[in-house]
Amino acid sequence: MIRWSRVLLLALIPLFSTACVIVEDGQVGISKSFGKIGDEPVPQGIAFVIPVVRQIETWNIKLQEYKEQATVPSSEGLIVGLDTSLLFKVESGSVPTIRKTIGTERVYYQTLILPYFRNALRDVVAGYPVKNIYSEQGRKEIADKIKQRLVESLGPRGVTVVDVLLRDVQLPQRFRESIEQKLTAEQRVQQKGFELAQAEKDALIEVARARGAAEAQAIVRSTLSGPYLQYLWIKTLSENPNVIYVATEANLPLFKNAK
Repeated sequence: MIRWSRVLLLALIPLFSTACVIVEDGQVGISKSFGKIGDEPVPQGIAFVIPVVRQIETWNIKLQEYKEQATVPSSEGLIVGLDTSLLFKVESGSVPTIRKTIGTERVYYQTLILPYFRNALRDVVAGYPVKNIYSEQGRKEIADKIKQRLVESLGPRGVTVVDVLLRDVQLPQRFRESIEQKLTAEQRVQQKGFELAQAEKDALIEVARARGAAEAQAIVRSTLSGPYLQYLWIKTLSENPNVIYVATEANLPLFKNAK
């Protein structure tokens, strides 16, 4: 009896292994019974299946990245190449509805995510000139607007838009050179403006110094008298050992040999 039980157990192991599905972390299961999809998602863990009667289909609900290389027109009608990324994930509670109304995981990706992303990308970029698309600030503003549009369109359908990234912008070489030259010219104008402001400040400083020196000289001139100047002259001569004062007609000093 025990021997037959072991044989039966060994025979049931392959059947048991094929009668269950493991729903891993970052996944959610969808139950299908006689072709009808269940309303509630199957959580992580072991889910038992019965051929024809009950099947389990697993969906990825982790953070996903969709990369798109697009060529879109600017507001001037110039064609711009963009390397973009869309970061998104599917809400677990919305998976059964998506499966019922749109299709399998691959189908919803092609039918829902890609069209909305491409449409938002083209519509938003078309409202900006090439200069803004090329600048870092402009790319960030464009990415924020695309994300907002996708949140409004995909959010009600059970897709969470995490972020939109504009990684690179490709322009025709001559347009890229012209933009770089224009940006360089603007930087030069700003530098000249700074230099002009600095020169004006330096001029004000020199004027203030000259005004102070002139006022000081005026004060000195107003306080010096003839007798006082003669006194200073005589005092300076007396302090010089190389000068001998001898009364002469011209009242001039005589210098002795410095040796």
